[in-house]
Amino acid sequence: MLFGSNRDFDLLVNINRELLKDIVEQEVLYQKLSIADSEINLYGESMQKSYFNAIKLNCMITRGDQVIDIDEFGPNLGREASFAFVRRDLVDIDLVAEVGDIVEWNDDFYEVDTVRENQLFFGKNNNYNVSSYGSSYGESVSIIIDCHLTRADRVGIREVVNRY
Repeated sequence: MLFGSNRDFDLLVNINRELLKDIVEQEVLYQKLSIADSEINLYGESMQKSYFNAIKLNCMITRGDQVIDIDEFGPNLGREASFAFVRRDLVDIDLVAEVGDIVEWNDDFYEVDTVRENQLFFGKNNNYNVSSYGSSYGESVSIIIDCHLTRADRVGIREVVNRY
């Protein structure tokens, strides 16, 4: 290897983890959609979705401005946001980000629209190699998800207050 090794990548991951956890300190709750437990209609749509328990994750957040749309039902508040995670954090807990998942941040719920995984260490993906030596280095660094603000009643998630 000319310019990098697995040790270099591990150092990069550890620095990013420390940066997100100890300096940036942005935490979100990630709720994975449970397709098997969601009831679907004739068209493959689900009016009531089921989610697994929330997982707390550290990330970088980029949020857009609030947008108010007014239609025949009244005003709707909208906002787009992107959440960037260290890929190894998701791999370590066996979490695959997918469209339809929910990210809770700042008492708001964001539904995942797209999942991007295109930041590669040295521009190399060790899962795709034409030559045999290429599998020894290169890896995806981050996973970035783009989301839109959604209402809590639309996704059916609500906080349960412990009365005891």
